[in-house]
Amino acid sequence: MTHQDKGHFSLKHSPDRKINERVAEMVKEKVKDGTMACAIAFEIAEALGVPAEEVGFTLDLLEISLVKCQLGLFGYGPTRRIVKPAETLSPGLEKAIRESLLNDRLPCSSAWAIAEKFGLRKMEVSSGCETLGIKIGPCQLGTFK
Repeated sequence: MTHQDKGHFSLKHSPDRKINERVAEMVKEKVKDGTMACAIAFEIAEALGVPAEEVGFTLDLLEISLVKCQLGLFGYGPTRRIVKPAETLSPGLEKAIRESLLNDRLPCSSAWAIAEKFGLRKMEVSSGCETLGIKIGPCQLGTFK
């Protein structure tokens, strides 16, 4: 979805797909000012034992904006994104990123796995991608492709 599409998140889904009421209930409990932080969305998915994408779908249908992407890519006020290119990049991290590309992009789930493998913060991996000129996507919550 582009910035111009904001507020029409449900349009990217088939009208035949139905919302999971358990997920919707918890989302409604946790939403603040019409937004939800990425980390909270993942907490809901874990608590309910559902895929993160199901929580993202529910957010879309309820027209709730996702904020504070754990990779720093969106949802941070007027600047929108806070990730910056890494000043240095270890050869091992660069190799792991490049080996995990899918259609010239690093899937969000792969960025998380790389961060865990190397004992890094998630945003350190996205900073490495910024340095290498590599886009991240798709998002595990379905926010971006």
